[in-house]
Amino acid sequence: MEAKALARQIRISPQKARLVADLVRGKRVEDALNTLRFMPKKGARILRKIIESAVANATRNESIDVDTLYVKTIYVDGGTMLKRIRPMPMGRAGRILKRTSHITVVLDEQ
Repeated sequence: MEAKALARQIRISPQKARLVADLVRGKRVEDALNTLRFMPKKGARILRKIIESAVANATRNESIDVDTLYVKTIYVDGGTMLKRIRPMPMGRAGRILKRTSHITVVLDEQ
């Protein structure tokens, strides 16, 4: 039985979030949360909240034993981009893309 959590339009670039997601993929939930708790990256705080949300979703299901959960899949997709303009030399305008992410976490029992 699986438990799932999805966060959309998170204001972190997918590349930065994937660096953190790769570290916890396949780990037990308890180990993943401890790893993220002491990591000094912005993505770690965001991913920890999403994993905790997936655990909370699992507790709603009677047939899932929360103590045996592990991170089955975790993936980060690109979301919509906020487009901003910055002045450049010679009267030109440079485009700045502020990226967002869609983060999906799937937990399963071992």
